[in-house]
Amino acid sequence: MTENSRSPIVVGTLLALGAAVAFGLTTPIIAYASDGLGALTTACLLYAGAAGISLALKLGSRVRGSSLGVGDAPRLALVALFGAAIAPTLLVWGVARTGATVASLVLNLEAAFTVALAWIVYREPIGTRVGAAVVAMLVGGGLLAFDEHDGAQRIGGVLAVVLATACWAADNTFTRAFSERDPADVVLFKSTLGALATGTLGVLRGEPIPGGRSAALLLACGAIGYGLSLRLYLLAQRRIGAARTGSVFAVGPFIGAAVAWLAGTRDAHALTLLGALAFGLGVYLHVTEKHRHPHRHPALEHEHAHRHDDGHHDDHRHDPPVLGEHVHLHRHEAREHDHEHGVDLHHDHVH
Repeated sequence: MTENSRSPIVVGTLLALGAAVAFGLTTPIIAYASDGLGALTTACLLYAGAAGISLALKLGSRVRGSSLGVGDAPRLALVALFGAAIAPTLLVWGVARTGATVASLVLNLEAAFTVALAWIVYREPIGTRVGAAVVAMLVGGGLLAFDEHDGAQRIGGVLAVVLATACWAADNTFTRAFSERDPADVVLFKSTLGALATGTLGVLRGEPIPGGRSAALLLACGAIGYGLSLRLYLLAQRRIGAARTGSVFAVGPFIGAAVAWLAGTRDAHALTLLGALAFGLGVYLHVTEKHRHPHRHPALEHEHAHRHDDGHHDDHRHDPPVLGEHVHLHRHEAREHDHEHGVDLHHDHVH
């Protein structure tokens, strides 16, 4: 494997792209499958699907991070509240009033909110290249939005989707602390709590019971677009941090808008191509980003998923040797070196 193919920035960007594609496909499906259903019931089915695939992945794969602890409960509750209850409910409500294309375009704001919160809360460095990538993606979203000619869109629906993006940005910011936890655990608990909360409220409000076909579509949509997508998102955050992951994730809304257009919404024109080029430029800026400088690691002891060939975990040994990614408590001695790196557990230093 070449050095570039193992670059944490390249790997993290590709994982974030995978998360974006999976999530981007959901908005047109939600618009179709949720017709006649309540927003709470729809949100419940989406995250029930996410919980289901997370449980299957957890049972069928090895551990990819440290386990959640009792101390994680308050933050996990906030993640579930903002990301698995409030945000999807607002999105479903907004989609019903704006349509899949407009809602998909408005979702671009999640990237901007996430980058801003990552800088405010974690002081993640936002260099010229990342800033240019964010601007390019926002320009792409603006071009697409400007290409939308539906004058009947409702302001309330648009505002609901805007609030949903703000909630998901808060979710992304809270979730960064779980980037070294087993993503299957994080997605499972978040999705279960969200599904229980929205499902209970949906029943209390007397929302319609979904038919078999709608339920199946929404469960599948939630499994891929919310469960698998969040798993990939967490793995991306582990390598490149919240700001960069959120910025690359901005590709997802464009995919949703494109699918909605292909499904019959033919009101997008030449500006759609320009928007696609702007998003492509943003992704290119991320993939080709080089972040390298001399930096020092203090001595510390912690537990997380790691390999022994990553340049940071060759100071402890196993007998017999352990190959691949594994989890245990280990100690790092202080060291200073110079190599390409992203914003991760070992490179959360101030610039």
